[in-house]
Amino acid sequence: MHGHIIDSGTFSHVLGLLTDAREAVSYTIEEMDPGATVEEQSYARLRLEAADAGALTAVLDRLRDAGADVVADEDARLEPAPVDGVLPEAFYATTNFETEVRIDGRWLGVARPEMDCAIVVDAAGARTVAGYDVHCGDPIVVGHDGVRVRLPQRARRKAVFEFMASTVSSEKPRQAIVGEVARELLAVRRAGRDVLLVGGPAIVHTGAADQLAALIREGWVTALYAGNALAVHDMEAQFFGTSLGIDLRDAYPVEEGHVHHLRTVNRIRAVGGIQQAIDAGMLRGGVMYEAFVKKIPVVLCGSIRDDGPLPEVITDIVDAQRAMRAFVPQIGMALMVCTLLHSIAVGNLLPATTKTICVDINPASVTKLADRGSHQSLGIVMDASSFLSELLSAVRLVAGEDAARV
Repeated sequence: MHGHIIDSGTFSHVLGLLTDAREAVSYTIEEMDPGATVEEQSYARLRLEAADAGALTAVLDRLRDAGADVVADEDARLEPAPVDGVLPEAFYATTNFETEVRIDGRWLGVARPEMDCAIVVDAAGARTVAGYDVHCGDPIVVGHDGVRVRLPQRARRKAVFEFMASTVSSEKPRQAIVGEVARELLAVRRAGRDVLLVGGPAIVHTGAADQLAALIREGWVTALYAGNALAVHDMEAQFFGTSLGIDLRDAYPVEEGHVHHLRTVNRIRAVGGIQQAIDAGMLRGGVMYEAFVKKIPVVLCGSIRDDGPLPEVITDIVDAQRAMRAFVPQIGMALMVCTLLHSIAVGNLLPATTKTICVDINPASVTKLADRGSHQSLGIVMDASSFLSELLSAVRLVAGEDAARV
């Protein structure tokens, strides 16, 4: 192992795995260099011994996924996919960490790291592939030989992302956290990467749609993933001033308001879609209006419980995953706001290097994303309205301060 393996916890994690397997495998630390300064990388070399080759292989497989390298590694083994949409039985199941495979003695980086996929190696290189997209005969990596994983190193400076990575709590300095998120967002945009917002209908219900629309209009949010509900209630608010039949000005129910979202869907379907409603002058504001006018990537994914749905909603889940996956390489930051299921779905597609912020009023929802494998996810316990309002103000403030310094 090499890198910042001590302060990042990698070394202790590896020792924990070896301790768990102590009845089958023993280890000796043959060399250990912790690095003399905070900037220097550490190095550790361990020798493993086992009476049973199968037990040793199983432990080595776990250590590879933890970021350790096998000194005398072999080339990755490849087997052809037997038929379209079916992987070899022993295919290597990927993580979302940076991954390399050894082919003909050379280590190749695996393009587009994504969890729960396979690795295909062909003339174009190595890349992840979802099981349903594999073609008969595709060379697929099987087993763990010749595969190594690079875990993200801990930041060399104190940052809000370190602080936030601790146990999720509502008792953290919210203003400072949102301010740091704004600075990271600006850095991502200035680097030419996209900022994705994955949003739920609570954004509209809590009155935060105007703030999200402004973030899109001003170029801070440059991609939008959501379900049918966010789009429908956003346009319901434009047509009727309500969200789920509740007046957004005074929070009182409106007579016959419970059918407003159905009438909204019907209006949009009647003209053929959201863009057609904009072209016809029916839709003149809101989140969907700004997203379509700015022509940012918008992916609306369907659900069994959807009303309508809107013409733009993708109702086939495999097609929806493909549509979301198409924009992943451009995403530098993902903001998951009050939508648990969509957040997990998108989080599963993102590499571990993508800064991911999960916001929800329910702490359990915030921690769920990390529990499902998106370890880079950082949680903020806030309601959608407060977060988006404070984020918009912070982004404008930081951008203004930077402009003044220039």
